Amino acid sequence: MIDDVDKAILNRIQSDFPIKSKPYHAIAEDLGLTGEDVIQRLTRLKTEGIIRRIGGNFMPGKLGFVSTLCAAKVPEDQIDQFAQAVNRYPGVTHNYTRDSRFNLWFTFIAPSMAEIEENIRKISEETGIYDIINLPATKVFKIKAHFDL
Repeated sequence: MIDDVDKAILNRIQSDFPIKSKPYHAIAEDLGLTGEDVIQRLTRLKTEGIIRRIGGNFMPGKLGFVSTLCAAKVPEDQIDQFAQAVNRYPGVTHNYTRDSRFNLWFTFIAPSMAEIEENIRKISEETGIYDIINLPATKVFKIKAHFDL
């Protein structure tokens, strides 16, 4: 359960995370809290699975990287094993299941499409799942996803 203080912290960190040496103290100051209280609350929210991660979002193309969306046909009883194998690759930002023949989707970012294709090949060899389609981004449309709590 989250309270109004948790909501205020979550609203603050989503789109206006301070770039300072002590960002949690800056958030605390803005909200009338202590830095330790902010850190404790964020730790609890992460432990409870409300926060997945805190980190920056970057435009891969502006940093010389390419990105792609992949979709795989994975037998239901192998989804967790397949997802774990995919998650071991540092360029995978997230994966999720969908109600579709291609039921596990993941994004991949790497310095080149050749590296992504090689990693998809390795994932197939490791998991025995060969029905993976690679859907490279040809044009990126970024939206601001901010959930006002």
